[in-house]
Amino acid sequence: MIITEIVGSIGSLSPEELDSCHIERVRMPLSDLTRRIQRVRTDHGRELGIRLAPGAADLRAGDILARDERSLIVVELESTDVLVIAPTTIEQMGVVAHNLGNRHLPAQFFGPEEDFEGLGGHDGVMVIQYDHTAEHYLERIGVPHIRLQRAMRVPFRHAEHTH
Repeated sequence: MIITEIVGSIGSLSPEELDSCHIERVRMPLSDLTRRIQRVRTDHGRELGIRLAPGAADLRAGDILARDERSLIVVELESTDVLVIAPTTIEQMGVVAHNLGNRHLPAQFFGPEEDFEGLGGHDGVMVIQYDHTAEHYLERIGVPHIRLQRAMRVPFRHAEHTH
């Protein structure tokens, strides 16, 4: 089977719809979400080809690759090694963002409503893929952070820019 488009998201289905469907999952590493053409295998052993059009949105956790009246094939993400950075002051935030930005490390940002295991209350966090030099830097300047295995919802992407 060749998948050429995403047919929906599991998050938009009602509990009744989910209960009536058999769900096959395609476990993918975060880095594969940006690939337009790839071969994958479901947790039931079915092999699929994915060929998304240029310019199509990246795959996301919960995307439905195929659906019929009785079953769904859904994208599920493998955990990724990340650093969750929780500056305690605006000064720390600015210094960290500036210095890690100079290293061109892609980041994602989450507000206080997002829960991160092992990290108490926070006003917002910056999440980057694990990098030992970034971890050493954060330890040296005393910025609170934790290292986690987490299934991120969207891939880390470098921003388009020039110097």
